[in-house]
Amino acid sequence: MKRSIALKRVDPGTLVACCLAVAAAQMCITVPAPINGEIQTAFGASGSQVAWVTLAFILPTAILELNFGVVGDLFGRKRLLVFGGLVLALGELLNAVSQNVTMLWAGQALAGIGAAALFPSSLAVIAAATPEEKDRAKAVSTWALSISVASAVGPLSSGVLATIADFRWAFVPPIVLGVAVAVCSWILVTDSRAPEGRALDWPGQITVAVGLTSLLWGVIEGGERGWSSPAIVAALALAGVSLVAFVIAEKRAGSPMFDLDLLRIPSFAASSVVALVGMFGFIGTGYVVSIRLGAVMHLSALRAALPFVILQLIPLLLAPVLSRMLTRVDARWLLTGGLLPMAAGQFWIAALPVTTTSLAAFIGPVLLLGVGFICVVSSLTSAAVNAVPIDRTGMASGATSLVREFGQALGPAVISTVALSLASSALAGKLSGADAGMEAAAGPLAVVSAGGESARAAATSALGHGMAVGVVICGCASLLGVVVTLLLVRRSPVREVAETGEPTVQAASA
Repeated sequence: MKRSIALKRVDPGTLVACCLAVAAAQMCITVPAPINGEIQTAFGASGSQVAWVTLAFILPTAILELNFGVVGDLFGRKRLLVFGGLVLALGELLNAVSQNVTMLWAGQALAGIGAAALFPSSLAVIAAATPEEKDRAKAVSTWALSISVASAVGPLSSGVLATIADFRWAFVPPIVLGVAVAVCSWILVTDSRAPEGRALDWPGQITVAVGLTSLLWGVIEGGERGWSSPAIVAALALAGVSLVAFVIAEKRAGSPMFDLDLLRIPSFAASSVVALVGMFGFIGTGYVVSIRLGAVMHLSALRAALPFVILQLIPLLLAPVLSRMLTRVDARWLLTGGLLPMAAGQFWIAALPVTTTSLAAFIGPVLLLGVGFICVVSSLTSAAVNAVPIDRTGMASGATSLVREFGQALGPAVISTVALSLASSALAGKLSGADAGMEAAAGPLAVVSAGGESARAAATSALGHGMAVGVVICGCASLLGVVVTLLLVRRSPVREVAETGEPTVQAASA
C-alpha cells in the first residue's frame, strides 16, 4: 500500500528532469527554422536539401521511438534519458562545426537519435508515476508546456546567435542543454523499468524504418527528379512493401513494438490520425514561414525568428488553466478547439502576399496557430493514453509520439515538394540564359538568391504562389482532423486497474 501511495504523484525532481528532456528534444526541432536562409546561402543548398536539414532530425526520432521505449523497459528509463541527452549533445556539436550540408545532415540525424530516446522516455516516466488520471493530466500538461517553451526559446536563441555571429552558433545552446539533461536525469530521476514480457522487435523496427525513410525520400525527391523517375518509383514501391511487411511482422511478433489491435479502439485510432494531420499542417506551415522570410525575403535570422517566438506566447498564458481543461473538458472538444484555430491561422498566412515582412501582419495568424498547437498536443497525448487499457498506456504513448513525429517530418517533405514544383512550373519559359540554367540546376530558391533582378522578381512571385498552395493544404489537413475528431473521439472507457492502484508493468513503456 505504501508503494502504491508513493506512485500517485510524480516527485518534483523527476518531473523537472523529464520536462527538461522533452524541452531539449523539442528545441532542436525549432532551431533550424530562422536560419534556413543562412544554411541555403552558406552551403548553396537546393530547396530539397534545406528540407532535409529538418527531416534528418525528425525521421530517426519518429522511427526509433517505439523500440527505445522497449529499451527503457529492459534496461531502465533513467539510463535512456542520460543516453539520449549525451547523444543529442554530440549531434548538435557536429552541427556546430559543420562545413557542408551533408555534415549538417549527419549531425541532425545523430541528434534525432538522442531525441528519439528523450521524447518517449520522459513521458513514460511520468505515466509510470501517475496512474490516477487527474494527476497524470497535471503532469502531462506541464510536460506539454515544456514543449511550448522550448518551441519559443529555440528560434529566439537561434535568431539572436545567427544575427550576431555565424549561424553555426545557433547549435551551441542545444549542446549545453543536452549535457544538462544527462546530468539532471542521472541525479534526479527515479528509475523505473518493466522487462517482463518485453523484447526488442527487430523485424518491426527494420521494416518501419525502411518504409518511412523510403516514403519521405520519394516524396521530397519526386518533385525534383520527376514522379516517373525509376528511382522515385522504386523508393515509393519499397515504402509500400516495407510498411505491409511491418504490419505482417507485428501480427506475428511475440512482443510487438506496436499492438495493431489498439487501432480497433476508435478514440485511439482517431487520435493517431489527428496527430498525423495536425502536426503535418503545423510544421508544414512553420517550414513555409521560415523559407519565405529567410530564403525568399532575406530577412535577418532574428527577424525571421520573431513569428516563431510569438507563436508560443499564448500557450504560455494558457498554462495555468491547461491541466484543469484536460480534466474537465472532453478531449473531443479540446482537439476541435485546437484544430479550428490552427486552420484559421493557416488560411490567413496563405492569404498574405509573399513580400509581406511586417511582424504585425503575422501576429494574428501565428497566435491562432499557437493556441491550436498547445491544445492539440496536450489533448492528443491525454486522449491516446486514456483511450487504451492501462497495460497498453506506454505503447499508446509511444505510438502517438511516432505518428506525431512522422507528421512533423511529412509536413516539410510534402509542402516543400508542392511549393517548389509549382514554383518551377510557374517559371517555365519566363527565364533565359544563366537564370534559366540556375533554376534548372538548383531550383527557384537559387534564382531568388543569385539571379538577375527580373528573374528574382519572377521567382519570388512563383514561390509565393507555390507556398500559398502549400499552406492551404496544411489548413485542409487541420480541417480533416476536426472531422475525424468529431466523428470518432469519445470519452475514455473505464480501464481495469488493480484495487491497490498500482500501475501494471507496461504502464510506462513507450
